[in-house]
Amino acid sequence: MSHRSRAASFSWSNAKRDMRGDRQQMPAGFLSARGRVEGAVRFGRVALVNADGSFDRVGIMSAAAEAAKAHQTRFGGTWDEAMSVALKAAWQAARTTRTRSAH
Repeated sequence: MSHRSRAASFSWSNAKRDMRGDRQQMPAGFLSARGRVEGAVRFGRVALVNADGSFDRVGIMSAAAEAAKAHQTRFGGTWDEAMSVALKAAWQAARTTRTRSAH
């Protein structure tokens, strides 16, 4: 007779499947939106982080709007969907920029 109850059993297969399901999926066009945001920064059109290390919200929104226009042209969809992808990309780029400048 086993001392382990049925509820205490563990399945690695189920755990791995659940972990794969928990991974955040990248929305379509995210990488191209991120590239557009980074390009806008590189060419000096926008800044994502201020000199004091705070986020430049105007710059982030400007870069996101530019990326959203390109996203909507390429992938179609609504402005809300395009802006959602672009804002995620812009904020991710801003956090990365701030982390790099802190070191």
